Amino acid sequence: MTTFAVRPGSARRLAGTGTLLRFALRRDRLMMPVWIAVNALMVLSMPNTLEGLYGTPAERADLIRQMGTNSSLRAMVGPVFDDSLGALTAWRVGVYAGALAAVMSLLVVVRHTRDEEESGRQELVASGMVGRRASLTAALLAAAVANGVLALLLTAGLAGQGTSGALALGLGIAGVGMVFATMAAIVAQLTESARMARGLTAAVLGAAFVLRAAGDSATDDGSSALTWVSPLGWLENLRPYADERWWVLALLAGAVLLQGAVAYGLTGRRDLGMSFLPTRPGPASGRLGSAGALAWRLQRGSVLGWSVGFLLAGVVYGGMTEGAADLVGDNDNARRIFERMGGRSGLTDTFLASMTGMLGLVAALYIVASVLRPHGEETSGRAEPVLANAVGRLRWAAGHLVIAFGGSALIMLLAGLGLAAGYGKETGPILGACLVQLPAIWVIGAVAVLLHGMLPRAAAAAWGVAGAALLIGWVGPALDVPQAVLDISPFGHLPKLPGESMEWGPVVVLTGLAVVLVAAGLAGLRRRDMTT
Repeated sequence: MTTFAVRPGSARRLAGTGTLLRFALRRDRLMMPVWIAVNALMVLSMPNTLEGLYGTPAERADLIRQMGTNSSLRAMVGPVFDDSLGALTAWRVGVYAGALAAVMSLLVVVRHTRDEEESGRQELVASGMVGRRASLTAALLAAAVANGVLALLLTAGLAGQGTSGALALGLGIAGVGMVFATMAAIVAQLTESARMARGLTAAVLGAAFVLRAAGDSATDDGSSALTWVSPLGWLENLRPYADERWWVLALLAGAVLLQGAVAYGLTGRRDLGMSFLPTRPGPASGRLGSAGALAWRLQRGSVLGWSVGFLLAGVVYGGMTEGAADLVGDNDNARRIFERMGGRSGLTDTFLASMTGMLGLVAALYIVASVLRPHGEETSGRAEPVLANAVGRLRWAAGHLVIAFGGSALIMLLAGLGLAAGYGKETGPILGACLVQLPAIWVIGAVAVLLHGMLPRAAAAAWGVAGAALLIGWVGPALDVPQAVLDISPFGHLPKLPGESMEWGPVVVLTGLAVVLVAAGLAGLRRRDMTT
């Protein structure tokens, strides 16, 4: 059992919190700004975009009327409560901004709590004059700083649409982030694995999104009980720019305080490195006979979760295809944005191409996480015992890369099947549209391989590459950025399927580039020292 060199008392339990907070912010000096910037740019770009799409009162009234009768689109983005640009901004991106803040927050908290314990670094820190609850407090404060900066940026950037609404939206998004930060703090006490802590908290976030979607599809005013069960539903019912319900912030604050108290109670009742839900023993001898089998056991839960998520997302997007076509109607600006994302074929094909492109952008996050799993094994010291046996570095890495690159193909295939099932026709072209995203996804994954192999300390920068591609692909068309900017992302070079003709040149070039980058990364891994 680890002994903490502190005396009893609440102040002593927090000793060293300031130092640990500064260290956490220094470690996250790249990750936090990227997440904050992506989220803020997504939200702040919306007023100008929406003004171009729905510039007249008649267009906005028609939008509200159509959203009231289109349950599939309400499930995706929620109901509209007012026709001002601020209210439309909160409607269009509020839920997604809250979800991004939640992901950022859970990553920060798990990284500075369970990740530190799993790697053994927390035991070294705890041997000094550091309080038992200092690490948890520093992690939550780091998440609070990130969410606070995001709230300030959103409030300042949207103040021109109305100060009260901007403040409500900023505080609501930051509040959702802190709800999931404290939830991650609880899960980090329950599980012995950082990977499991991230996965379980992300699963709760996914459930919150599904509950909100189900509730919004049933009612057009956010009054469903299912919507109120979800923290994302609370953000929606805060109603920024639409006679704000300030009392909803009390729900977010109460959830943060309650979950924080539970996390503090749990962290004071367990030994360092232990958990309340112990990890199951590994399989009997003989069942893990290769490095590939070990990689599959480590990553199978992630593959399963992403597969189910993409299949369901495909079904949802396929089911709303016709409704989206009706919503765009004769709106030339909306049509132009979809055409920049999905080509200039018919509106239905354009929408399907846009959705497959968005799924491809999200799949890039999966491949980065999967490729960087060996990096986590390496830095935690678990890779050394494996490599000390008759397992070469390339064979060890290859097991994870097969799952990363093959898994991305699997989830895109399932997304295509879901889209075809939801749309009800044209299975072949839709599958082709999903699978043609793979070369760009593989390029992003190959960059992660290169960073892990050549510059292991900068491997986390692969998240920035994936985030930049997501930002360009998501926000770029709406902002009407030059084509040269869109072409920075590998996704900008892919043929827009279904609808347009297949072009094999970009597909072959991107696939070849991915092969070269992977080879370079593996060559670097083979020659460098292992990091800890």
